[in-house]
Amino acid sequence: MIFDLAQLSASRVYHTMIQTLTPRPVAWVLSENQNNTLNLAPFSYFSAVSSEPPLIMLSIGKKPDGELKDTRLNIIEREKFVVHIAHRELAQDVTNSAASFDKNVSEIDELGLSVTEFEGFSLPRLSQCRVAYACEKYRVEDITTNQAMILGKVSAIYVDDKIILPNDEQRLQVDANKLNAIGRLGGDEYGFLGEVKEIKRPK
Repeated sequence: MIFDLAQLSASRVYHTMIQTLTPRPVAWVLSENQNNTLNLAPFSYFSAVSSEPPLIMLSIGKKPDGELKDTRLNIIEREKFVVHIAHRELAQDVTNSAASFDKNVSEIDELGLSVTEFEGFSLPRLSQCRVAYACEKYRVEDITTNQAMILGKVSAIYVDDKIILPNDEQRLQVDANKLNAIGRLGGDEYGFLGEVKEIKRPK
């Protein structure tokens, strides 16, 4: 079956894409509200873009009433944010943080989560997450009247010592099973890590 996206509504295009482009990593984004409370929200239009400079991409739309989503507004106005990689046990909290809370209400407080200092960065990170990226707004590009692409420059990455594998190489190796990152599928579905298979690249 071929889906001609030019013939579909924006809603059907969205659902066709998220049902097929899977699994997608989830960015659990902490940002600062105008009243200095902390906002937390998940986004699965998210990926690494570049390592020189180190950039990640978020694609964030608007609220149903046309206002900018809090995360998008916070990044534009205050520029700093933290992207977390959540693991399986946090999947329900990730979903719950997508609820429509009143403006300037902290999802972290509402969900009973906690934060800790992100050494060398002005914002904290979630205590519960095994990986976190300290980011600063690099560029914001309006793609449509609804959607914006946000590029964040990563200045530091926190990695829990417990998931780092010892090796003789000069680069980080993470135990994928211990990180146990969630993946976004279609609808309300998440994918969880199953078999991990190493396939050597050709020289």
